[in-house]
Amino acid sequence: MKIFCLLSVLVLGGCANVQPWERGYLAKPEMAFDPNPATAAQMQHMYASKEAASGGYGVGGGGCGCN
Repeated sequence: MKIFCLLSVLVLGGCANVQPWERGYLAKPEMAFDPNPATAAQMQHMYASKEAASGGYGVGGGGCGCN
């Protein structure tokens, strides 16, 4: 129980309110996880083709072809 309380305090400590004037900084392209979504989708397709499997990115299914 103590570990759960400690972890929840640590996780909730990372939450912050973003002020309206700070949102412009967070909307910049360099702040994105994938700065170029088209390139990221192409790379993901290439990896899925090479591995003969899909999934792991919010897509259901497996390497056997069943969904």
